Amino acid sequence: MKHLFKPELFRRIVTGLMILLIIKAAWLIIALIWLPSGSLEQIKKEEPKALYYRVRLAPGEIVNGAAQPKPSLPKPQGTISDIQLLAIYNASDRTVVTVVYQNKSRVLSGGEAINGFVLEGAGSNFAIFSKENKTYQVPLIKSKSASNSIGKISSAAASLDANTPASTAPKGDIVDAGEYKIVDKSLIGHYAKNIDDIYKNIGITEVKKGNLLQGFRVTFVRKGSPFENLGIQKGDVIKSVNGQELNSYNAAFDIYKNIQDINNLTLVIERGDKEMELEYEVN
Repeated sequence: MKHLFKPELFRRIVTGLMILLIIKAAWLIIALIWLPSGSLEQIKKEEPKALYYRVRLAPGEIVNGAAQPKPSLPKPQGTISDIQLLAIYNASDRTVVTVVYQNKSRVLSGGEAINGFVLEGAGSNFAIFSKENKTYQVPLIKSKSASNSIGKISSAAASLDANTPASTAPKGDIVDAGEYKIVDKSLIGHYAKNIDDIYKNIGITEVKKGNLLQGFRVTFVRKGSPFENLGIQKGDVIKSVNGQELNSYNAAFDIYKNIQDINNLTLVIERGDKEMELEYEVN
């Protein structure tokens, strides 16, 4: 009978299988000694990845041994009450004031700003500042009040009577030319630099319809004053100046700031139940 395999070939196959078994047994022994305990299936599994989350830490919380700095907060905006007025100097060509802000004194000229408030002008015992289309009065430091709007100045002026004398007699004439009046420019210049003289000669208060400002009512006119010669009477409501409606204190103050550049002036007033115009030429 013929053999399917040669004896020599069979011995080689058996020898190869035995070597393979020996190698596998050796690998198993090494794995059990050197690798971590547990089944081979567990070893093959990947370690789970750590999950990270973005966390907002409370100010001062300690991370990695170091305290986290507190976030910087925006500084609160200052108010007009933070400014104190120490002194006022009014010259023919400039206004200079001394103020205290954050415990430091500073000298300001007209147009300069502090804490965002721009110096617009000054009277004998107060200064006028503006910020973000609003106008404020700061009295001398002897006053307890440190913040008033220009509207309150007008209301306070109404308490004066028609016999209150002006501090300085202004120079310049007013001539009646029939349909209009001619005003000496020196008069305009005087009141442009002496705002407190205005309130000693004429009193005004606001006229409102609901919350809307409609103009300013004249509460008194000092006898013999230039304002009486202008033809303005007690009870008149000034509605507009040169087409600019007086619907805010800022509108009125803008006109005052530019009054020296005006050559012709038209006031629209309401007298009783009639509306009329007062015309002036400035030269």
